[in-house]
Amino acid sequence: MKILVTGASGFIGFHLSSKLLQSGNEIFALDNISDYYDVELKYARLFNLGFNRCDVCINNSVDSFKYNNIHFVQMNIEDRLSILDFFKREKFDFVCHLAAQAGVRYSIINPYTYIDSNISGFINILEACRQVKVKHLVYASSSSVYGLNSKVPFSEKDSAVHPVSLYAASKKSNELMAHVYSYLYGLPTTGLRFFTVYGPWGRPDMSPFIFMDAILRGHTINIYNNGDMIRDFTYIDDIVEAITRAIDHVPSCNLNWNSESPDPGSSSAPYKIYNVGNSKPVKLMDFIYTIEKTIGKEANKVFLPMQPGDVYQTNSDTCKLQNDFSFKPNKTLEQGVTETVRWFREFYKL
Repeated sequence: MKILVTGASGFIGFHLSSKLLQSGNEIFALDNISDYYDVELKYARLFNLGFNRCDVCINNSVDSFKYNNIHFVQMNIEDRLSILDFFKREKFDFVCHLAAQAGVRYSIINPYTYIDSNISGFINILEACRQVKVKHLVYASSSSVYGLNSKVPFSEKDSAVHPVSLYAASKKSNELMAHVYSYLYGLPTTGLRFFTVYGPWGRPDMSPFIFMDAILRGHTINIYNNGDMIRDFTYIDDIVEAITRAIDHVPSCNLNWNSESPDPGSSSAPYKIYNVGNSKPVKLMDFIYTIEKTIGKEANKVFLPMQPGDVYQTNSDTCKLQNDFSFKPNKTLEQGVTETVRWFREFYKL
């Protein structure tokens, strides 16, 4: 099989590409290597996949010096013609679309970036999948789509129509756009709503990375809503395992789907939505304490009000994931934090 992973120099895309290499399939890794956060980290991830920075060139495929079944191309998903030409040339069997402009808070000050990447870029991926008859499109959604919904745990059957950030709105838009292509063209699509992903090689703009960096360097950490927040922290290996299982689990039409009482997580079209979370929500202060305990150093804390775009809690109901994929994320917080801190100290020599 030939599998495309977009966002391959990103946190999840890098780990997924590393995992898929072991399957023996031919992997194409794509990323635009944006400067949203430290590009040195992105190039370090690519180097682990066997790509030298000096060999990477826009719109040109590069073979790995380390593995014989992975190739990398630097390309913008907003570049409609290049994406379509790339798909027609390679004729992918499966596509894992993880490329996107990430970040809830960043979307408040840079809204157009999210429209360009997450909306225009996604329609380019959908249209390319349609034209080359991709067997299955798996794409990253987000727990942020639940927005103002306060019923917990969050279920795929719950309402997700009141987002509180443009990032969340763009991810919900992806789900709606995917359904259109599943319905009109029979393109099988699976959207995965990830819950607060953390782990080695993580994103510098996310709280686990920020907290570890500040504590190890003796800097102050900002804690929003005065620490009164709850998150369903999910370890990267569990996220990747869910994605790989989703690839093989091509959705079919739900013959029992009722249009008079519609289930938002499935359809009469080949379309599915899944939560991917640890289902063990943690108080933010307990998460910080676990990092402090692992590092052996207390953080210098500043307590601040809730930031615009944030939500009080995330909490995943993963019964559907367990039933369909025979899998439940199970990495404990202590295990995950220990492994993440170990990587962080080794990578940054702290």
